[in-house]
Amino acid sequence: LTKEERGNSKFAQMTCDLLYKGKGMNLPGFMIGRQLCVVSCFFIVSRVTTVSMEEGEGNFWGVSDALQGLFDTGFLGAVITTILASISWQLVASAFPIAFLSNPITYGLLVWCLFLESTGICSGAWFLAKIDKKIRGFQRDEVYIG
Repeated sequence: LTKEERGNSKFAQMTCDLLYKGKGMNLPGFMIGRQLCVVSCFFIVSRVTTVSMEEGEGNFWGVSDALQGLFDTGFLGAVITTILASISWQLVASAFPIAFLSNPITYGLLVWCLFLESTGICSGAWFLAKIDKKIRGFQRDEVYIG
């Protein structure tokens, strides 16, 4: 967005300035940090919303055994996280970009995601994958799929 398109909101200016700082290199960093944040939320919410009943206690709210089996998996937390933590934010941002950028929470989430990316967690994953490749003798995909 050009400076005129960003409006005159302080947080919209700060968000865009930080996101496009350094020839736009914070944008891919944000995308990595966003994925780390969403995946973390995915596992935390899934674990919190898992309802596991002890033997002989009956089912949660007296539901059927099949539905109780679904509750035990944590799938409901995964659905909630997918809808609330991922899709809804994207829909709001695409429908109301200036209002979204003007929100102080957006700037805070941007800073948090850039922090997560700066920890190097994903960079460490490449190193671990290289070790795993050597141990297991993995080859490029072309060898396996032709």
